[in-house]
Amino acid sequence: MKNVALITGASSGLWKEFAVIHAHAGWDLVLVARREDKLRELEASLSEKYDVRVMVIAKDLTAPGAAQEIYSELNKYGVQPEYLINNAGFWGIGKFWERKWEEESNMIDLNIKVLAELCHIFLPDMKLRNSGKILNVSSTASLLPGPNQAVYYATKAFVTSFSNAIAEELHNSDVTVTALLPGATETEFWKVSGMDKTSFFAKTASAQQVALDGYQAMMEWKLNVISGMWFMQRLLMKMIPFLPKKMVLKMVRQGQEIK
Repeated sequence: MKNVALITGASSGLWKEFAVIHAHAGWDLVLVARREDKLRELEASLSEKYDVRVMVIAKDLTAPGAAQEIYSELNKYGVQPEYLINNAGFWGIGKFWERKWEEESNMIDLNIKVLAELCHIFLPDMKLRNSGKILNVSSTASLLPGPNQAVYYATKAFVTSFSNAIAEELHNSDVTVTALLPGATETEFWKVSGMDKTSFFAKTASAQQVALDGYQAMMEWKLNVISGMWFMQRLLMKMIPFLPKKMVLKMVRQGQEIK
């Protein structure tokens, strides 16, 4: 396998778009998600259309030891990913104390613990051969607190901060770390979660465009890239540091209330 990208995800949305972009370049893939049927479906499609090799691993990343099992399986076949795209993650809307703790805990595990563990497992090999790129999917949510999505916003704040920090730790190598910060993006979970009924998601960017922006930023060694935000949203984000914090919190809360 050549120029292998290991992509984690939820069998649709950005995960699928990242896979298509990488396969279109003629490079091989390791795809990790829970739903084996979706994995096999995409494997067949990419292999036939782009003549690339695709290895699929059906796994619940939040299960104890899952990340290490992936690494061990790849080692067994002599596969060393050149690219690691940490896309797996999810969100949930509602007041913190009203949501089930199990859901919040799983969100912390997947959005933070699994992402950090995969970086920790694959970075030593990248550093040893002095080549490799990591793309961690964060969010514009990482830039401010998020009433009605308190835990999700906090997990993404970790992702952006963590990604930037280890990128600097690698400053004297050819290994890079990029954080992708999407705005409102149209994915399968967008409707399942109810976010399509909020004003923040009244206008969404395509998963294809957001994935392309992130992938290109990774290839160009960029530290952060914001994608999927319209002009007025970008303008508002630039104004936020100068606005009273209580005003910002109220705006975010109202923007995430299901109508």
